[in-house]
Amino acid sequence: MKIRDIAVAIEEFAPLRLQADYDNSGLIVGRMDDEVHKALLAVDVTEEVMDEAEREGCDIIITHHPIIFTPLKRLNSATYVERCVERAIRKGIALYACHTNLDSVVNGTSWSVGAMIGLEAMTVLEPRAGEPNVGYGVVGVLPRAEDAMALLQRVKSLFEVGAVRYSEIPEEGMMVRRVAICTGAGRSLIGEAHAAQADLYITADLRYNDFMEGEKRMIIADIGHFESEFCAIRILNDVLSKKMCNFAVRKSQCSRNPIHYLF
Repeated sequence: MKIRDIAVAIEEFAPLRLQADYDNSGLIVGRMDDEVHKALLAVDVTEEVMDEAEREGCDIIITHHPIIFTPLKRLNSATYVERCVERAIRKGIALYACHTNLDSVVNGTSWSVGAMIGLEAMTVLEPRAGEPNVGYGVVGVLPRAEDAMALLQRVKSLFEVGAVRYSEIPEEGMMVRRVAICTGAGRSLIGEAHAAQADLYITADLRYNDFMEGEKRMIIADIGHFESEFCAIRILNDVLSKKMCNFAVRKSQCSRNPIHYLF
């Protein structure tokens, strides 16, 4: 299988044109006409993931996060990024990323998290201009209203979150029906969640003052960046399995959250 065939399969689902300006999705190491035989799917390229790829005979690693966000000025093994890129080149392992383009499509990351929680009638939270079905985040409704604390506990368990950080619950025994979600760093969509009249906004990477923006009406919850986007592995696996049934794909067993929690 050529890398080009894999890229086409992924980009038919999540076109590269949908990635953010700052992003670096697509083929990062390798050439489109290179042949590959087995893919490893992970959230990030790390040295542990590189070890797994070599051990399992994978010659392409497909991740959600691009290992290179800013230009590399040198390759001298000073950082894990440099070491992984050097190693990929030496070992002939291609690196491909599907990041904000995967966040922007129907059935992408936020849609997947919403489905896991059980949201219905989901729509895009921040639609792209002229494309109502494309954009960041989703908003939807639960089949029935749930107690806010019980729902947060369910989310914590469902996503195996070490700790859920959340804002003040406006009133004791508050029931939640309408939920907004943005996987990854979603502080910029707090206003959109308010506009969508969400009772709860679930995202990650929030700062101290962000939790005050619930305005004592909407609960804001941070479930962790890795936890909110781990679903990318399953999404990419489904895309490749359906479109390339004869191509070997492995979900990484070494894709780990770089953040640890002290209970």
